Amino acid sequence: MELPETLAEILPELRGRLSHAKDLSSLTWLRVGGPADLFFQPADVADLQAFLQALPADVPVFPMGVGSNLIVRDGGLRAAVIRMGRGFNHIEIDGNRVTTGVAALDAHVARKAAEAGVDLTFLRTIPGSIGGAVRMNAGCYGSYVADVFVSAKAVTREGQLVTLSAEDLQFQYRQTELPEGWVIVEATLEGPAGDAQELADRMAAQLAKRDETQPTKDRSAGSTFRNPAGFSSTGQADDVHDLKAWKVIDDAGMRGARKGGAQMSEKHSNFLINAENATAADLEGLGEEVRKKVYENSGITLQWEIMRVGEPAAE
Repeated sequence: MELPETLAEILPELRGRLSHAKDLSSLTWLRVGGPADLFFQPADVADLQAFLQALPADVPVFPMGVGSNLIVRDGGLRAAVIRMGRGFNHIEIDGNRVTTGVAALDAHVARKAAEAGVDLTFLRTIPGSIGGAVRMNAGCYGSYVADVFVSAKAVTREGQLVTLSAEDLQFQYRQTELPEGWVIVEATLEGPAGDAQELADRMAAQLAKRDETQPTKDRSAGSTFRNPAGFSSTGQADDVHDLKAWKVIDDAGMRGARKGGAQMSEKHSNFLINAENATAADLEGLGEEVRKKVYENSGITLQWEIMRVGEPAAE
C-alpha cells in the first residue's frame, strides 16, 4: 500500500475534510486506538464518490460510524478511514417508510419515527448510527434491522452509487455481507404503524430498563460478545439454544475480571469497560481471557460482537 505524500495528490477539489495520521482514540466510545493513515469526512455522496475514484486501488477503505462498537488497536489503521457527518444525517418519513442517512443516530431515528407513528422503537437503546446498525444487523427486544429493511444505497470501492436489497446484504445474526471497501450511505426502513404516545412510552420504559441493568455511565462499547445461540438468517433467535453471553461469563467466574485498565463490568458481565486508562491491548486481551475461561468452563466459544481493527502497537 502506497499512500500519497500530500493531500493534493489525491484530489485537490475535495469539499470534505481530509487529514493524515488522524488519532482515532477520541472518536471511539472506549477512547482507545492509534492513528489512521488517512481520515476523510465527505461533504456528501458526490464528494465520497470522487474520493474513492481518486484513491489508489491498493489503499484499504474502512467506513467508521460513531465508534460505539469498535476497538481500534493501539498501532492504528493502515487505511483510509471514512467517517460520515452532517451531509449524511437526514431523516425523511413517507407513510411507514423511513429513509435516513447513515450518520443519523439510531436513537434519533427511533424518536422521529415514533413521532410519525412508525414503530422502530427497538432502535432507541442501540448505541451508534444507522450505517453501523445496517452493517451489523443490529437488534434489540427480539427485533432486528433485517425485519424492517427495505433497501440501502452504497458507494462501491470504485466510486459507483448502487442500490442494495436484503438479498444483496444477506442478513445474518449480527452481520451482513458487503464487498470490501463499499460504503453504505443511506437506508430505507419500514416499520409497523403505532400510536405515537404509546411508542414514546415504550421507549421511555426501554431506557429505564437499560439504565437499571447496564453500565451506561461507564466507557463501554455495548455488548462485548454475541449470545451463543442458534439464529435464523434474518437474525431471529432459536429459543431452544438461546443462551446468554453474560450467563456463561458469570459461570466462568469472569464478572468483574480485570486486565490493566480494562474490566468486565460488575453490573453486566458482557460489557467490557475502560475502567482506568486502558489500552486497546488491555481491552482485547481481557476479552480473549474471558473467551478462554468460558471455553474451559463450558466448551462454548464466544464470538466477539465488538469489531476489532488495526495493528497492535510496535514493541
